[in-house]
Amino acid sequence: MRRLMMMGLALIAAAPAVAADYVVIALHADVAAPADAAWAKVGSYCDIGKWAKMPCELISGTGGVGSVRRLLGGVIEEPMHAATAHSYTYGQSVGMNKDIDYHGTLAIEPTGAATSRIDYTLVYDAARIAPEKRAGMPDQLRQTFGPIVQNIKLMAEAK
Repeated sequence: MRRLMMMGLALIAAAPAVAADYVVIALHADVAAPADAAWAKVGSYCDIGKWAKMPCELISGTGGVGSVRRLLGGVIEEPMHAATAHSYTYGQSVGMNKDIDYHGTLAIEPTGAATSRIDYTLVYDAARIAPEKRAGMPDQLRQTFGPIVQNIKLMAEAK
């Protein structure tokens, strides 16, 4: 039995591994508002419903680390993995990006006493995407999230 186990482990170790190929898409927008004020307007975990114009509900937690939001009536579910005073990072456990180690981070960084910057960063493993779809994915995400970042900016600057 031990010999069979050792042979099985040797086969697993000899199998070719697919190297991860992480893609990072960083989107930014300058905001004419202090970071604290901007974050108060756009940084709640379900505020995505307002700036991305999609239904959002918390299905677990209270909006902090470990909370899960449901988007589009359950098409997407995203647990929050980390948070700071002006940021959060989420992954996707249900949805079209759940198998590509997709993560997003929304942050608002201070750039001056009355100004800040939105940093929306998307990360995913392109090695987990079919080769024919890899090349177009960054542009698709930029086209989707670029207008969202502009909506966040407008909301953050609103009086």
